[in-house]
Amino acid sequence: MMRRYLLIIGLLTLNLFGMANAVEILRWDRIPLALPLIVGQERIVFVDQNVRVGVPRNLVDKLRVQSTGGALYLLAKEPIEPSRLQLQNMSSGEIMLVDIIATTGQPNQDAFEPAKIVAGESPSTRYGQVNSKPTSSHAWAPTVQATTQEVEEATPAPRRETPLPVVLTRYAAQMLYAPLRTVEPVEGIAQVNFKRGVDLTTLLPTFTVEASALGSWRLDDYWVTAVKLRNTSAQHLSLDPRDLMGDFVSATFQHPYLGAKGDASDTTTVYLVTLGHGLAESLLPAAVSQIDPKGGRREE
Repeated sequence: MMRRYLLIIGLLTLNLFGMANAVEILRWDRIPLALPLIVGQERIVFVDQNVRVGVPRNLVDKLRVQSTGGALYLLAKEPIEPSRLQLQNMSSGEIMLVDIIATTGQPNQDAFEPAKIVAGESPSTRYGQVNSKPTSSHAWAPTVQATTQEVEEATPAPRRETPLPVVLTRYAAQMLYAPLRTVEPVEGIAQVNFKRGVDLTTLLPTFTVEASALGSWRLDDYWVTAVKLRNTSAQHLSLDPRDLMGDFVSATFQHPYLGAKGDASDTTTVYLVTLGHGLAESLLPAAVSQIDPKGGRREE
Protein backbone atom coordinates (compact mmCIF):
# COMPACT_ATOMS: atom_id res chain seq x y z
CA MET A 1 0.00 0.00 0.00
CA MET A 2 2.81 2.39 0.94
CA ARG A 3 4.55 1.73 -2.39
CA ARG A 4 1.30 2.51 -4.20
CA TYR A 5 0.98 5.88 -2.43
CA LEU A 6 4.61 6.70 -3.18
CA LEU A 7 4.05 5.86 -6.86
CA ILE A 8 0.98 8.13 -7.03
CA ILE A 9 2.83 10.99 -5.33
CA GLY A 10 5.75 10.56 -7.73
CA LEU A 11 3.49 10.68 -10.79
CA LEU A 12 1.72 13.77 -9.50
CA THR A 13 5.07 15.46 -8.88
CA LEU A 14 6.28 14.68 -12.40
CA ASN A 15 3.01 15.92 -13.85
CA LEU A 16 3.16 19.20 -11.96
CA PHE A 17 6.84 19.63 -12.86
CA GLY A 18 6.04 19.11 -16.55
CA MET A 19 3.17 21.60 -16.41
CA ALA A 20 5.35 24.20 -14.70
CA ASN A 21 8.01 23.90 -17.42
CA ALA A 22 5.71 23.62 -20.46
CA VAL A 23 6.53 25.90 -23.38
CA GLU A 24 4.21 26.55 -26.30
CA ILE A 25 6.04 26.19 -29.62
CA LEU A 26 5.07 28.69 -32.33
CA ARG A 27 6.45 27.97 -35.81
CA TRP A 28 7.07 30.95 -38.05
CA ASP A 29 6.09 30.08 -41.63
CA ARG A 30 5.25 33.63 -42.78
CA ILE A 31 1.79 33.30 -41.22
CA PRO A 32 1.03 35.70 -38.33
CA LEU A 33 1.39 33.97 -34.97
CA ALA A 34 -1.48 34.17 -32.46
CA LEU A 35 -0.41 35.08 -28.93
CA PRO A 36 -3.22 35.63 -26.38
CA LEU A 37 -2.51 37.55 -23.17
CA ILE A 38 -4.25 37.96 -19.81
CA VAL A 39 -4.46 41.44 -18.35
CA GLY A 40 -2.02 41.83 -15.48
CA GLN A 41 -0.15 38.56 -16.17
CA GLU A 42 3.26 38.77 -17.83
CA ARG A 43 3.94 36.33 -20.65
CA ILE A 44 7.41 35.37 -21.83
CA VAL A 45 8.23 34.78 -25.49
CA PHE A 46 11.58 33.18 -26.35
CA VAL A 47 12.92 34.29 -29.73
CA ASP A 48 16.64 33.40 -29.47
CA GLN A 49 17.41 36.32 -31.78
CA ASN A 50 18.29 39.96 -31.35
CA VAL A 51 14.97 41.50 -32.32
CA ARG A 52 13.43 44.94 -32.37
CA VAL A 53 9.74 45.11 -31.47
CA GLY A 54 7.42 47.38 -33.41
CA VAL A 55 4.45 48.38 -31.24
CA PRO A 56 1.48 50.36 -32.64
CA ARG A 57 1.09 53.81 -31.10
CA ASN A 58 -2.32 53.00 -29.65
CA LEU A 59 -0.75 50.25 -27.52
CA VAL A 60 2.08 52.28 -25.98
CA ASP A 61 0.13 52.90 -22.75
CA LYS A 62 -1.65 49.54 -22.76
CA LEU A 63 1.22 47.10 -23.31
CA ARG A 64 4.60 46.90 -21.59
CA VAL A 65 7.29 45.31 -23.74
CA GLN A 66 10.76 44.43 -22.49
CA SER A 67 13.45 42.54 -24.41
CA THR A 68 16.64 40.95 -23.07
CA GLY A 69 18.75 37.91 -23.76
CA GLY A 70 16.63 36.64 -26.66
CA ALA A 71 13.39 36.80 -24.66
CA LEU A 72 10.42 39.17 -24.76
CA TYR A 73 8.34 40.03 -21.69
CA LEU A 74 4.81 41.17 -22.54
CA LEU A 75 2.45 42.61 -19.92
CA ALA A 76 -0.99 43.91 -20.85
CA LYS A 77 -2.17 46.63 -18.47
CA GLU A 78 -5.74 46.63 -19.79
CA PRO A 79 -7.84 44.73 -22.36
CA ILE A 80 -6.46 44.99 -25.88
CA GLU A 81 -8.35 44.44 -29.10
CA PRO A 82 -6.67 42.18 -31.69
CA SER A 83 -3.48 43.99 -32.66
CA ARG A 84 -0.30 43.14 -34.53
CA LEU A 85 3.31 43.41 -33.38
CA GLN A 86 6.33 43.30 -35.68
CA LEU A 87 9.50 41.51 -34.54
CA GLN A 88 12.47 42.44 -36.72
CA ASN A 89 15.68 40.40 -36.67
CA MET A 90 18.43 43.00 -36.30
CA SER A 91 21.02 40.90 -38.17
CA SER A 92 19.01 39.71 -41.19
CA GLY A 93 16.19 42.26 -41.32
CA GLU A 94 13.52 39.54 -41.37
CA ILE A 95 10.20 40.55 -39.82
CA MET A 96 7.92 38.18 -37.92
CA LEU A 97 4.29 39.12 -37.31
CA VAL A 98 2.62 38.39 -33.97
CA ASP A 99 -1.10 38.96 -33.38
CA ILE A 100 -1.96 39.63 -29.74
CA ILE A 101 -5.20 40.04 -27.83
CA ALA A 102 -5.50 40.75 -24.10
CA THR A 103 -8.58 39.77 -22.10
CA THR A 104 -9.51 39.91 -18.44
CA GLY A 105 -8.76 36.63 -16.72
CA GLN A 106 -11.40 34.53 -14.98
CA PRO A 107 -11.14 33.63 -11.26
CA ASN A 108 -8.59 30.83 -10.71
CA GLN A 109 -7.66 30.87 -14.41
CA ASP A 110 -4.24 29.40 -15.11
CA ALA A 111 -1.66 31.71 -16.61
CA PHE A 112 -0.56 31.13 -20.21
CA GLU A 113 2.66 29.16 -20.49
CA PRO A 114 5.75 30.78 -22.05
CA ALA A 115 5.99 30.63 -25.84
CA LYS A 116 8.95 29.99 -28.11
CA ILE A 117 9.12 31.11 -31.72
CA VAL A 118 11.07 28.77 -34.00
CA ALA A 119 11.67 28.73 -37.74
CA GLY A 120 9.43 26.57 -39.88
CA GLU A 121 10.63 23.15 -40.98
CA SER A 122 10.64 23.98 -44.67
CA PRO A 123 11.60 27.63 -45.16
CA SER A 124 11.18 28.88 -48.70
CA THR A 125 14.24 29.64 -50.82
CA ARG A 126 15.11 33.33 -50.64
CA TYR A 127 16.91 35.56 -53.09
CA GLY A 128 20.62 35.49 -52.31
CA GLN A 129 20.41 32.38 -50.13
CA VAL A 130 23.65 30.43 -50.07
CA ASN A 131 23.38 27.01 -51.65
CA SER A 132 24.50 24.52 -49.02
CA LYS A 133 25.08 21.77 -51.58
CA PRO A 134 28.71 21.25 -52.63
CA THR A 135 29.69 22.35 -56.12
CA SER A 136 31.03 18.88 -56.90
CA SER A 137 31.08 15.37 -55.46
CA HIS A 138 34.81 15.71 -54.76
CA ALA A 139 34.73 18.72 -52.46
CA TRP A 140 38.13 19.59 -51.03
CA ALA A 141 38.56 18.90 -47.31
CA PRO A 142 41.47 20.73 -45.66
CA THR A 143 43.81 18.76 -43.40
CA VAL A 144 44.92 19.86 -39.99
CA GLN A 145 48.34 20.84 -41.39
CA ALA A 146 46.88 23.13 -44.07
CA THR A 147 47.67 26.81 -43.68
CA THR A 148 45.02 29.52 -43.61
CA GLN A 149 46.05 30.73 -47.08
CA GLU A 150 45.74 27.21 -48.53
CA VAL A 151 42.28 26.83 -47.04
CA GLU A 152 41.11 30.16 -48.49
CA GLU A 153 42.51 29.33 -51.93
CA ALA A 154 41.23 25.76 -52.09
CA THR A 155 37.78 26.26 -50.55
CA PRO A 156 35.28 26.99 -53.35
CA ALA A 157 33.24 30.17 -53.09
CA PRO A 158 29.66 29.60 -51.91
CA ARG A 159 27.08 29.33 -54.67
CA ARG A 160 23.89 31.36 -54.42
CA GLU A 161 20.47 30.60 -55.79
CA THR A 162 20.32 33.93 -57.67
CA PRO A 163 23.06 36.04 -59.35
CA LEU A 164 24.27 38.70 -56.94
CA PRO A 165 23.57 41.69 -59.24
CA VAL A 166 19.93 40.58 -59.34
CA VAL A 167 19.86 40.11 -55.56
CA LEU A 168 21.31 43.54 -54.87
CA THR A 169 19.16 45.39 -57.39
CA ARG A 170 15.98 43.81 -56.07
CA TYR A 171 16.95 44.50 -52.46
CA ALA A 172 17.80 48.15 -53.13
CA ALA A 173 14.50 48.72 -54.95
CA GLN A 174 12.57 47.18 -52.06
CA MET A 175 14.43 49.21 -49.45
CA LEU A 176 13.61 52.44 -51.27
CA TYR A 177 10.05 51.87 -52.42
CA ALA A 178 8.46 48.80 -50.77
CA PRO A 179 6.82 48.66 -47.32
CA LEU A 180 9.25 47.47 -44.67
CA ARG A 181 7.23 44.33 -43.93
CA THR A 182 7.61 43.12 -47.54
CA VAL A 183 11.41 43.47 -47.78
CA GLU A 184 12.96 40.06 -48.39
CA PRO A 185 15.84 39.57 -45.93
CA VAL A 186 19.20 38.68 -47.48
CA GLU A 187 21.93 37.11 -45.38
CA GLY A 188 25.22 38.97 -45.57
CA ILE A 189 23.94 42.19 -47.16
CA ALA A 190 24.90 45.47 -45.51
CA GLN A 191 24.35 49.16 -46.18
CA VAL A 192 27.49 51.18 -46.90
CA ASN A 193 28.13 54.91 -46.78
CA PHE A 194 28.35 56.69 -50.11
CA LYS A 195 31.08 59.31 -50.37
CA ARG A 196 29.60 62.78 -50.27
CA GLY A 197 30.67 65.25 -52.90
CA VAL A 198 31.18 62.63 -55.63
CA ASP A 199 30.68 64.24 -59.03
CA LEU A 200 28.00 62.30 -60.95
CA THR A 201 27.95 64.55 -64.02
CA THR A 202 29.91 61.99 -66.06
CA LEU A 203 27.29 59.30 -65.51
CA LEU A 204 25.06 60.52 -68.36
CA PRO A 205 27.13 63.28 -70.00
CA THR A 206 24.91 63.55 -73.10
CA PHE A 207 21.71 63.99 -71.08
CA THR A 208 20.45 67.11 -69.31
CA VAL A 209 19.72 65.39 -66.01
CA GLU A 210 20.59 65.90 -62.36
CA ALA A 211 21.98 62.84 -60.60
CA SER A 212 22.17 62.27 -56.85
CA ALA A 213 22.94 59.12 -54.82
CA LEU A 214 20.13 57.68 -52.67
CA GLY A 215 21.90 54.76 -50.99
CA SER A 216 24.42 51.97 -51.42
CA TRP A 217 24.54 48.32 -50.30
CA ARG A 218 27.15 45.56 -50.48
CA LEU A 219 27.00 41.75 -50.67
CA ASP A 220 30.23 39.76 -50.90
CA ASP A 221 32.36 41.60 -53.48
CA TYR A 222 29.49 43.41 -55.22
CA TRP A 223 28.12 46.91 -54.57
CA VAL A 224 24.84 48.44 -55.71
CA THR A 225 24.19 52.17 -55.65
CA ALA A 226 20.79 53.73 -56.24
CA VAL A 227 21.02 57.04 -58.09
CA LYS A 228 18.09 59.41 -58.57
CA LEU A 229 17.83 60.97 -62.03
CA ARG A 230 15.79 64.14 -62.68
CA ASN A 231 15.19 65.61 -66.11
CA THR A 232 16.04 69.32 -66.28
CA SER A 233 14.96 69.82 -69.88
CA ALA A 234 11.64 70.21 -71.64
CA GLN A 235 12.26 67.11 -73.74
CA HIS A 236 11.11 63.54 -73.21
CA LEU A 237 14.17 61.33 -72.65
CA SER A 238 14.38 57.61 -73.39
CA LEU A 239 16.73 55.77 -71.05
CA ASP A 240 19.18 53.16 -72.32
CA PRO A 241 21.88 51.48 -70.17
CA ARG A 242 24.30 51.87 -73.11
CA ASP A 243 24.25 55.65 -72.56
CA LEU A 244 25.73 55.29 -69.08
CA MET A 245 29.45 56.04 -68.77
CA GLY A 246 31.45 54.00 -66.26
CA ASP A 247 32.60 50.56 -65.24
CA PHE A 248 29.40 48.74 -64.24
CA VAL A 249 28.45 45.08 -63.96
CA SER A 250 24.80 45.89 -64.54
CA ALA A 251 22.48 48.90 -64.70
CA THR A 252 18.71 48.85 -64.19
CA PHE A 253 16.33 51.79 -64.61
CA GLN A 254 13.20 52.01 -62.47
CA HIS A 255 11.40 53.44 -65.53
CA PRO A 256 12.34 53.31 -69.23
CA TYR A 257 12.03 57.07 -69.80
CA LEU A 258 12.00 60.50 -68.19
CA GLY A 259 9.18 62.97 -68.76
CA ALA A 260 9.76 66.65 -69.39
CA LYS A 261 10.77 68.88 -66.48
CA GLY A 262 7.86 69.54 -64.18
CA ASP A 263 5.98 66.42 -65.23
CA ALA A 264 5.18 63.72 -62.66
CA SER A 265 7.44 61.33 -64.59
CA ASP A 266 10.51 63.60 -64.74
CA THR A 267 12.28 61.61 -62.01
CA THR A 268 13.38 57.98 -61.79
CA THR A 269 16.08 55.79 -60.21
CA VAL A 270 18.90 53.77 -61.73
CA TYR A 271 20.54 50.88 -59.85
CA LEU A 272 24.24 50.52 -60.66
CA VAL A 273 26.08 47.33 -59.65
CA THR A 274 29.88 47.40 -59.42
CA LEU A 275 32.45 44.72 -58.63
CA GLY A 276 35.31 45.10 -56.18
CA HIS A 277 34.61 48.73 -55.28
CA GLY A 278 31.85 51.30 -54.96
CA LEU A 279 30.35 53.65 -57.53
CA ALA A 280 32.86 56.47 -56.99
CA GLU A 281 35.73 54.32 -58.30
CA SER A 282 33.69 53.24 -61.35
CA LEU A 283 32.92 56.71 -62.73
CA LEU A 284 34.90 58.51 -65.42
CA PRO A 285 37.03 61.52 -64.41
CA ALA A 286 35.06 64.74 -64.06
CA ALA A 287 37.10 66.38 -66.84
CA VAL A 288 35.40 64.08 -69.35
CA SER A 289 32.10 65.91 -68.81
CA GLN A 290 33.62 69.01 -70.40
CA ILE A 291 34.06 67.21 -73.73
CA ASP A 292 31.23 67.75 -76.19
CA PRO A 293 30.08 64.39 -77.68
CA LYS A 294 29.94 66.07 -81.13
CA GLY A 295 33.67 66.70 -81.08
CA GLY A 296 34.12 70.13 -79.54
CA ARG A 297 34.76 71.25 -75.97
CA ARG A 298 32.03 72.77 -73.87
CA GLU A 299 32.35 76.34 -72.75
CA GLU A 300 31.95 76.99 -69.02
